[in-house]
Amino acid sequence: MSGARAAIRYAKAVLSLASDQKTADAVNNDMLQIAKTIADSKDLNEMLQSPVVPSSVKKSVLLEVFKKSDKTTLSLIDTLISNNRISILGDVALKYNQLFDKSKGIELATVTTAVALTADLEKKVLAKAKELTGKNIEVKNIIDESILGGFILRIGDVQYNASVANQLNKLKREFTLN
Repeated sequence: MSGARAAIRYAKAVLSLASDQKTADAVNNDMLQIAKTIADSKDLNEMLQSPVVPSSVKKSVLLEVFKKSDKTTLSLIDTLISNNRISILGDVALKYNQLFDKSKGIELATVTTAVALTADLEKKVLAKAKELTGKNIEVKNIIDESILGGFILRIGDVQYNASVANQLNKLKREFTLN
């Protein structure tokens, strides 16, 4: 839990610094790349989490992998190394992206479906979500075959469950109560 709070603090500090330097967009792109790279690479993630790997090795690997990053991003890596917090780099990147989107008025809508959304359907979901919230929306599609059909839309704390599995469960509850 303290790692999550620390990640938020670092992300806020980096966003503030990047905004002051007018590099928030470039740093956001770096953070997207860092979060994706760490999530996709089991070896990189294990190296960052390992207490056995020296900080100097972690730093050299990260500077090589992310050498084209903005100087603010590279400064974050240096700071996390010197504070023995490099293990939370992926969390800091994710939190930065969330804070950046929030500062731009962009909300993330997750749509869970049994099959992938078509481009046409994604446009419709995007339009409806924008109409409901009045904010710019970014759609993320999660595929979960267990919902059988329909969809589950989540925007912030609000969830609308129109899945077949949910409807079947409601029917099942009604029949068992009677």
